[in-house]
Amino acid sequence: MLTLIPTPIGNIGDISLRAIEALSEADTLLCEDTRVTKKLIHILKERYNTSFKPNQNFISLHSHNEKEFIEKLEPSFFEQNVIYVSDAGMPGISDPGQALVKYCQENGIKYDIFPGANALLTAFVASGFVETKMLFWGFLPHKGKDRAASLQGALSSGHTTILYESPHRLEKLLNELSCEEPLRKIFLAKELTKKYQKYYFGTADEVKVKLDANLRGEWVVVIEAGSIQNSSAITQNDILELDLPKKVQAKLIGKITGENTKACYERLLNL
Repeated sequence: MLTLIPTPIGNIGDISLRAIEALSEADTLLCEDTRVTKKLIHILKERYNTSFKPNQNFISLHSHNEKEFIEKLEPSFFEQNVIYVSDAGMPGISDPGQALVKYCQENGIKYDIFPGANALLTAFVASGFVETKMLFWGFLPHKGKDRAASLQGALSSGHTTILYESPHRLEKLLNELSCEEPLRKIFLAKELTKKYQKYYFGTADEVKVKLDANLRGEWVVVIEAGSIQNSSAITQNDILELDLPKKVQAKLIGKITGENTKACYERLLNL
């Protein structure tokens, strides 16, 4: 049997009793990082005085070797008690895990998924956005046209949209949001459930003012729902690419975003 178990995203106290019991009874643990999982088990032994099955087998299974690992699998592997855990949070959410579930479905193998800690749902509820239709967008591409197109898709989905972003690209994302949707409200959560957890709310420009100089850590970005746009609709970037005076660009951008023309013109001068 296979069981996917979520692990704490920061605060160790968020692990469930059911998860501790399952981890302690596992024969083999498939881990995004065996070092992280072994550290978690050590903490559980020390803090909760939990006894674990001796000689547990730890196997590394991450995004870089997942396909090759599954291609070599035999259904008999799951005659033992197999657990999969990512480093933090729910397996299969921007982490490996889904391919294992698919393998079990295709081979008639029994599997189970435990509920538990999850950054995107925690941030969604903490955002305070009342549009209850939510879309998880995951990580944006790192750069280029793929990133720009993906961000446009997130902004025009019509739903409250959740992104994950790395600390060294967070400032870039805020600048992109400031350019594309200067009036759209966003919510940022840093280091959820950890000692230095922080929330930030406002427009991209307002959030940039509030941010500490230290952007290190894990970030979740929740974007307020906007209107659904047809993929052929003109965007601010389309206008900026036109050979037009900035005052004309500002008027056009104001028409499609609702931004004050004067404020838009001043912003374009600083781009």
